[in-house]
Amino acid sequence: MTKPFTDGDADHDETVDKIVESGPGGAIALAGISTAIVIGMWFAFYFMVFLPRGVIQ
Repeated sequence: MTKPFTDGDADHDETVDKIVESGPGGAIALAGISTAIVIGMWFAFYFMVFLPRGVIQ
């Protein structure tokens, strides 16, 4: 069984520092993928719904 972290635990501080230094790469990748999906859906809707209906008179 592992012991809980204490305020002075150097291993815990080093682990947290490594995580913080690595940055938000996963969050940025998720945001980019989500944005690409939304833009793709918008283009699909535009080309499949608006353009076939033609110009509004």
